Amino acid sequence: MGAGSSRILVPVGESLTVRNTVAYALREARSGAEAGEDATVHFVYPARWRTLDSDSSDDARAARNLLERVRVWAEEDLDYDEEEAFPVEIETAIVGADRYLFSPGDFASVLVEYAREFDLGRVVVDPQYQPGGNAPMLRPFEVELTRSDLAVEEAPVERQTTRTRLVSRATLSKGIATFGVAFAFYLLVAGSFTPFNLATGGLTAGLAAIIFSNVTFVTSPALGRSTLRVLRMGLFVPYLVWEIVKANVVIAYIILHPDLPIDPEMRRFRAAVWGGLPVTTLANSITLTPGTLSVDIDRDGLQIHTLTGDARDDLAAGGLERAVRFVFYGRSAARIPTPTERGSITRVDDDDEAEGQSVTASEPEGGAE
Repeated sequence: MGAGSSRILVPVGESLTVRNTVAYALREARSGAEAGEDATVHFVYPARWRTLDSDSSDDARAARNLLERVRVWAEEDLDYDEEEAFPVEIETAIVGADRYLFSPGDFASVLVEYAREFDLGRVVVDPQYQPGGNAPMLRPFEVELTRSDLAVEEAPVERQTTRTRLVSRATLSKGIATFGVAFAFYLLVAGSFTPFNLATGGLTAGLAAIIFSNVTFVTSPALGRSTLRVLRMGLFVPYLVWEIVKANVVIAYIILHPDLPIDPEMRRFRAAVWGGLPVTTLANSITLTPGTLSVDIDRDGLQIHTLTGDARDDLAAGGLERAVRFVFYGRSAARIPTPTERGSITRVDDDDEAEGQSVTASEPEGGAE
């Protein structure tokens, strides 16, 4: 075995072959231990949520449960006597909860950093591992890993043929949700609630539910949670409209002012939201508010162009962030410190460096030295 071959990193997630991958990694490490090598296996779960409130996250609990199962499997596979010392050191960890993980490169980066921190030289990848959850990106993920100095291999375990997740099993909740969305959209386009529109809308929505319910949703929406989110969204929309109106007045004043008092700057915002829909909602809400524009989203947060000091003040106050958290996580989730208090607003330097000094939103250029 090559140097470092018994110091193994295994990224884990729910899959049909994760159990066999664990067994393979333990066999390889144990062979190294028997040859006198320092053997250790780290089972690592890259997080798809943010650190804040992760203890209450269903995803975080599921990750911890999976890692506990993996540890039990590993101890079973080592088959040691309780009086004997472990021939192989076993570690489990959740990584990446402090940043946004979207692309294969993002997931590979946190694993490479972890491997270097703990001097791990080999990565064993589950052939059915999907770092992005539902997104099929195992191949580009492995390519990104191979660009490092780590030895990367797929576990030689039996890979079962799986169908694409584009089509999933139809359920009643998926059908109801698809019908509701299609019916509401039809009536919105029709612009009236005449018997004809109600009848044709119901027929169209029914056909959409029958044909597309197994495509529209990968997992069955929780009726209670989805209903609460829709109701809270009904409160969020007027708030967003009010913020847009206020910002429009400020921008109109700036445009009409003879001196055109603008002070454009870029900010990086590590928002306390996670998941595709909440992050998209926040980014679009920021863009819809005149004076701020969501330019990009990466593992370090949202990059936002701000036109004025007032726009930066509003961003730092965290009103939109709290409103989005209210919609998706409930009323208690909205009671968090502001981004400024958390140090989540940073300046993006002119050369677009990833790190900036924590600043208050209204601080003038050069004030954060």
